[in-house]
Amino acid sequence: MSQQSGLAAPEGGARNGKRTMCRVKMVLPLVAGLLLCALGAVRPAAAEPKTDIKADIERSFANSLTAVPKEEPSISGSFYVPAYSSVAVSQGKLRVDFSVTLSVHNASETQPLVVKRIAYFNTAGEMVESYLRSPIALKPLATVSIFISTDDVRGGTGANFIIDWAASNEIAEPVVEALMLGGIANAHYAFISQGRSIRPVEKR
Repeated sequence: MSQQSGLAAPEGGARNGKRTMCRVKMVLPLVAGLLLCALGAVRPAAAEPKTDIKADIERSFANSLTAVPKEEPSISGSFYVPAYSSVAVSQGKLRVDFSVTLSVHNASETQPLVVKRIAYFNTAGEMVESYLRSPIALKPLATVSIFISTDDVRGGTGANFIIDWAASNEIAEPVVEALMLGGIANAHYAFISQGRSIRPVEKR
């Protein structure tokens, strides 16, 4: 009996071993499939397409714009606007970053203002961004704005804008300014930088 028992055990063990191997062979493809699905689920997300800044301005301020006059401009000028994207504090050891909102106002009550260029430059004088793909025309007393977020520090402590403008007839000079907004701890600050005419108004 003991011999039979001794022989029976290996046979049973062998049968169980075959069953185990069979189960493993069946389970492995399933596990592999699950792993592939899991890997597929953690693929890097596709990068979001960049916003077309130039098109976004024209879309956001569509109500402020009118058709660009077909007549050749008879008057033109340029403005320089300091914009403090970052400010050094604590004896230059710390830096505070600010959002910047540039606003170009047509100060005329009757004439459209053509804006030919809005360009953003950094501290080194290198152009960071150009915001117009073609000239736009502001309705009388209308405004367009450019917003630069706090985390966009490409401009640095000496950032600035150049705005070129023109008009078909006599017109009041545009009003151009930059609003900086930011904070340190619980304190918040806001200040305005006025644009300065850097090219005498030219008449043709």
